[in-house]
Amino acid sequence: MQIKHPYLLFLGEAADQLAAKTADGVARWRSEWCVGQLRLAGCCADVGLADLDLATAYGAGARTLVLGVANRGGIISPQWMSTLLEALDRGYDIASGLHTRLRQIPELAQRAEELGRELFDVRYPDLDLAVGNGERRGGKRLLTVGTDCSCGKMFTALAIEREMKARSMLADFRATGQTGILIAGGGISVDAVIADFIAGAAERLTPTADADHWDLIEGQGSLFHASYAGVSLGLLHGAQADALVMCHEPTRTHMRGLPDATLPSLTECIALNQQCGRLTNPSCRVIGISVNTAALVESEAGRVLQEIEDDTGLVAVDAYRNGAGRLVDALG
Repeated sequence: MQIKHPYLLFLGEAADQLAAKTADGVARWRSEWCVGQLRLAGCCADVGLADLDLATAYGAGARTLVLGVANRGGIISPQWMSTLLEALDRGYDIASGLHTRLRQIPELAQRAEELGRELFDVRYPDLDLAVGNGERRGGKRLLTVGTDCSCGKMFTALAIEREMKARSMLADFRATGQTGILIAGGGISVDAVIADFIAGAAERLTPTADADHWDLIEGQGSLFHASYAGVSLGLLHGAQADALVMCHEPTRTHMRGLPDATLPSLTECIALNQQCGRLTNPSCRVIGISVNTAALVESEAGRVLQEIEDDTGLVAVDAYRNGAGRLVDALG
């Protein structure tokens, strides 16, 4: 899917900042694509953009209304319908990463068809995918992997893209989740792909390229997470990665959502990810650690990073907080 920008980010009546995390991610990483934010009465979130109504934002260039809310159950609230229908009437496409599909709401689907508008359910790829074949293809690929889910894989891939482009390197972020797709303007949400086709989806997302071009692939889940390891493994095989960056959140006491599951060590994660990645690329290797230090003060973050470097022998940085320069350097 290719989503038109500029965007108007819809925050609805988000109860707090976390409830607007999709809009927050888009505003942080693609502010140049964002005309403003649209908030309904009672909204307690703010992603730092101008508050605009639909008419003003369209006049300023916005062409897609992005539902930037992550609510309980991933539903499209009935309270939003008048706004969504007006957006279609005014010329907007609508994009959503929620579980409820825009195209399965009859009133929206009918209005969009009548007006020739697009409804993008970014969580659900509308593609005919093949199974992976593992055949070697041109170009270079870097995949972010993790000790756990939700530990900074998307932010790390985006930070590396930003650093590479600042160095005039050929590089593109490849989105594999709903927020990443809205940031990239396209991609495949691999957690909604039938299991047999996950590796093939990753191959399609990162086709053969020039020898000096890097695809920077957003990782998902963790090989050590009982809920998501299947997606992680399929993505690892299809990515055929030359380089892996291990992402880690050092304050966690258990796997996210699994209170009885202990976290693996970085050494275990590095070894298993390299072993699995070498099925499709014998040269696959972890080149560094990206540590999410958001919960730590700067002095404590520095100590943790140094300890990880000493323990693993690899570069350890917070790619979002401090930049991804040392990770790019580690590629050689």
